[in-house]
Amino acid sequence: MNRSKQVPQIKLRVPKFKSEAQEADWWDAHPEIISKAFEHALKKNRNRPPTKTVTIRLAVEDVARAQRLATRKGLGYQTLVKTLLHEALKREDRA
Repeated sequence: MNRSKQVPQIKLRVPKFKSEAQEADWWDAHPEIISKAFEHALKKNRNRPPTKTVTIRLAVEDVARAQRLATRKGLGYQTLVKTLLHEALKREDRA
């Protein structure tokens, strides 16, 4: 489960720039590339199930353990906790 955060991947042909001004001019001349990147990201996010923000109290040591484990796995600790909860709920459903 060593996943890094998923970033939409789009093949872009962006040239090397000699200056920030040159880069700014190029991006100003190619706004469709940014639009395509946003459209791609929105399509990808539409396939995800809806979520709800919740607040729960956890033992400080449990949060610290989750943070350590998540760091080793290259994840954010909230992602790890969410994944562990999801897996535990699936196991309970099967029991």
